[in-house]
Amino acid sequence: MLREANSIYLASCPIDMRKSIDALSLLVSGEYGENPAGGSWFVFYNRGRNKIKMLYFDRNGFVLFYKRLERGRFILLDSKERLCAISLLELQGLLAGVDIKKLKMPKKLEYSEV
Repeated sequence: MLREANSIYLASCPIDMRKSIDALSLLVSGEYGENPAGGSWFVFYNRGRNKIKMLYFDRNGFVLFYKRLERGRFILLDSKERLCAISLLELQGLLAGVDIKKLKMPKKLEYSEV
């Protein structure tokens, strides 16, 4: 069963889609300084922005998701960060082909009393 991610990170640079689980894990730990088995999801895309891979560690092994668009391109965020934290809603929008730059998240309400 797929568990909720601690965090979801979108890489800001395209990768070679021939990379396997091992190569992506090394990229996450070496280039980005993150623990690939730490419960976060890592999202990568190719130069043509028509393929996405997501790496995730689930209890006793890695899971690799792969999506290829038959038409069009994924619309990505413009980020100067090497890894950009995104929400689950943004990930769902990205995978559905929505321009996630135009998603407006409501402000979080915080109450001191009810």
